[in-house]
Amino acid sequence: MRVTPQSIWVDIVKIREQFPLVHNITNYVVMNNTANALLALGASPAMAHAEDEMVEMVSISNALVINIGTLSPHWVKGMEKAVIQAKQLNKPIVIDPVACGATALRSTTMQTLLQLANPSVIRGNASEIKALVSANIKTRGADSSESSGMAVAEALELAKTYQCTVVVSGATDYIVDDKAVIKIRNGHPMMTKVTGLGCTATALVGAFVAVNADFHQAACHAMAVMGIAGEIAIQKTAGPGTLQLHFLDALYQLNEQQLINYLHVESC
Repeated sequence: MRVTPQSIWVDIVKIREQFPLVHNITNYVVMNNTANALLALGASPAMAHAEDEMVEMVSISNALVINIGTLSPHWVKGMEKAVIQAKQLNKPIVIDPVACGATALRSTTMQTLLQLANPSVIRGNASEIKALVSANIKTRGADSSESSGMAVAEALELAKTYQCTVVVSGATDYIVDDKAVIKIRNGHPMMTKVTGLGCTATALVGAFVAVNADFHQAACHAMAVMGIAGEIAIQKTAGPGTLQLHFLDALYQLNEQQLINYLHVESC
């Protein structure tokens, strides 16, 4: 499996041509941001949470994205119903364990979802990924207290346990499965000053797994696009507020030559 500007571009063209429906059960903070990012990339976002519509919504979607950022009991039930349906229909499932380890509810919910889901991709920061493996890890919320490289061992353990791809995002993104570890070195520090860009990355993973059955490669492509769009946007921005606007424009206008110019990828 190789990650090249050309392989990324093939997937972007597929997304723009196929307009895959990405069903997001995500948090209140990021709904607008992630929906707009998916639209800018070329995918179709669905933001549906009601338990009673989960079977129908998952059935018509091309991928399911679960994000536990703002939990409540009825949302948890909807998530559980959605992942069961997606698993039965063999739909890709992407899970974002936002602030896992901060509270017992988050940790318990994540363990239940992982057991039910057979996830295709798990994407989180270093602290969140470590908290999925060890109950002794306590996080302070959605922000990581450790660098991404500190959670590669835990990512490998998760990848083997669930036979999935695990993304540890940070200044360097590590994309891990049981066969390979890929590093993506794209992005900009100012991206950490905009709430929900990690959740946006998870949503973009959903778009890429909807068109590419090689989930490891698809996750690599998504994280590269996320970082490259951020680097392009930063050239026109004065701060976090305008970064959000220019990031969406960069996703919408992204072309193959930009991928060639910006991509920084290596195998471990």
